[in-house]
Amino acid sequence: MSDTMQSLDQLSSLKPAAPESPQYVKKVDKYGRAYATGKRKDAVARVWIKPGAGKVTVNTREVEVYFARPVLRMMIQQPLIAAARAGQYDVICTVTGGGLSGQAGAVRHGISKALTYFEPDLRSVLKKGGFLTRDSRVVERKKYGRAKARKSFQFSKR
Repeated sequence: MSDTMQSLDQLSSLKPAAPESPQYVKKVDKYGRAYATGKRKDAVARVWIKPGAGKVTVNTREVEVYFARPVLRMMIQQPLIAAARAGQYDVICTVTGGGLSGQAGAVRHGISKALTYFEPDLRSVLKKGGFLTRDSRVVERKKYGRAKARKSFQFSKR
């Protein structure tokens, strides 16, 4: 037993090294754009961002035309405002499936992910804001013997 420890200082050398946090790298294509897919309910958004004047295009239309409600436009801008990058990136996205609310959530999720690919340092800010987490809430399925997912048919004794 010659390999026994003589002091507490030697004991600390046996401790395994703490695992390092993963290093995120910039991911851009040959055109200098960052691509990400955002999802919400049944909607799927494919988002490309590149440095620009802050122009947002959804399905080849201006964001003001596609998302007429101000609340939806505000939702889309949230990750850019949280990262203090409003007006610095052009956003081009194609979105399919779901309704307008789900599509706006999908675009927001896609913009957040694309921002982290373009600038990995923004990951902590966007993660704290909850923009990188996919909202997993979806419509509950209809069950047999029920009118809808949970609603029962009207009950009568006679």
